[in-house]
Amino acid sequence: MKYEVELKFRLERAQDVEAAVLALGACEHAPVSHCDRYFNHPSRDFRTTDEAFRIRSVDGSNAVTYKGPKIGTVAKTRHEIEVGFDHGPDSLQKLDEIVRMLGFRFVREVRKSRRTFTLDVSGRDFELALDDVPGLGPFLEIELIAEADGRDAAEKAVWELAGKLGLSVPETRSYLDLLIESDGLVS
Repeated sequence: MKYEVELKFRLERAQDVEAAVLALGACEHAPVSHCDRYFNHPSRDFRTTDEAFRIRSVDGSNAVTYKGPKIGTVAKTRHEIEVGFDHGPDSLQKLDEIVRMLGFRFVREVRKSRRTFTLDVSGRDFELALDDVPGLGPFLEIELIAEADGRDAAEKAVWELAGKLGLSVPETRSYLDLLIESDGLVS
């Protein structure tokens, strides 16, 4: 079973963090636009169970993702399953319709512009994402994928890289939660 081990940081000066990422030897990839549509389960509240279910479109490529409850206390670690499906807006609309017909309730859309970097540190393949989320501003996500027996080491490695970048106070809430709070829907 694979786990996503992630830390996310709100950035005051994204250009300084970007320069630090590049100075470590990171390889930058083409920027992309994400549109994530989040849904709640018909018989259990994902906010209560700390799960997430979304349909993601990245420049026309589509995927459906389930994220299990957080299991780590040192980083945001959770089981994640993502499955791609047919490319394009027609397929996206059809899956959205199926999900709603099955009783899932649409919660909110989250859009972001993402610049992704890959970085090898001591044989670990990090993915770093500089995100710009309208209404929230810039963030950096540091992520590793780990097997169950490597989760603790991955969490430590993610924190070590954050320290090298001068980042120490992670944002523990999801973009979805932050946007819902900014909408005034949660006190």
